[in-house]
Formats: sequence, structure tokens, C-alpha cells
Amino acid sequence: MQTIMRIIALSLGMSVLSGCFVPFVAGAAIGGAIVYDRRDFETMASDQEIFQQANNKINIDNELKNDAHIIVTSFNRSVLIVGQAPTEALRARIQQLVASIPNIKRIYNEVSISGPTSPAVRSSDAWITTKVKSQMLVETKLRSGQMKVVTEDSVVYLMGIVHREQADIAVDIARQVSGVQRVVKIFEYIPD
Repeated sequence: MQTIMRIIALSLGMSVLSGCFVPFVAGAAIGGAIVYDRRDFETMASDQEIFQQANNKINIDNELKNDAHIIVTSFNRSVLIVGQAPTEALRARIQQLVASIPNIKRIYNEVSISGPTSPAVRSSDAWITTKVKSQMLVETKLRSGQMKVVTEDSVVYLMGIVHREQADIAVDIARQVSGVQRVVKIFEYIPD
């Protein structure tokens, strides 16, 4: 496994240095699995930076850190914010903090007005996400890394760059997983 990771790191380094980086669409072998991602390297780095900045802004706000439960995800510069905030004012503050980050195309604020979910609910959400991802992994028409799956309070959010057929397959898979109450699509569609 370490040898594979070294080869990938070396290949990525050489590609970046030579200026001819091939996006992860072609796939990278990691532990025997193929990982596909339609985002280019710059977009992936931007998504990581957006994620870091959003979490930093939320974590330095004591009221948000102590009274709310917030999860931020970025995919192709679209940002999904989920969780719970006790007031509409805190929900709006979260939106403003995230909106102040550069390079964001769109923000989906799905934060509900309520107290934070319990550790048991969060554990259940993590298990739902694992089950959805596992089912997607065995579906031959879907590719690992094409989508992000986020579960919050039994609602599954699907983000990614996909064909409509792939979106329909992913939604059907998520709907069939035990414990899922609703599925929300946040896809960018590729023309067929």
C-alpha cells in the first residue's frame, strides 16, 4: 500500500512540475480500488481551502462552536452547510461567514433551526453514510470519488458531477438504505 501511495505522490509531483497534470478522471489506484474525480487539481485544492476556511471561521465563533452543530462540505466550489443552529440569527451568521470565503460558486444552507443532534444520531448518520457509499461502490455505473455523501439527521445529501442516469442510480441507492428519511440532490449534470 505504501508503495502505491509513493508512486501516486511521485506521479502527481512530476505531473504538477511538468505543467501537464491529468485530472483524476482517469483514476488513481489506491489500495486496489479505482478513484475517479472529474474535478481538476486546482478545483480539488480550492475545495479543500474552502472547507478549511469555513471550519476555521465557525470554530473561532464561540456561540456557533458551543450552541450549534455545523458540517461544511465543498465539492466543485459548491458548498453544502448542514446541521442545527438554535436561532435564525445564528443560521444567517453561518451563511455570512461562509459567503465571505473567496471562490465559492454556490452555497446550499440546509441548517435547521433546532438544538444540536445527539451523539447517537450522529453515529447513526455516519453509519447511513457508510452504507450508502458501500452500495454505490458495488454499482458498476457509478465511480468512487464521483460523489460526496453527507448524512445529517437521517437526511442524505448527494453532491457530485454526474450524468442524469448516474444521479438517478445514486438517489435510488440512497433511498433504499435503512434509516434514510430523505435524499437531497446537489448535483452538477454532465450533458449526455
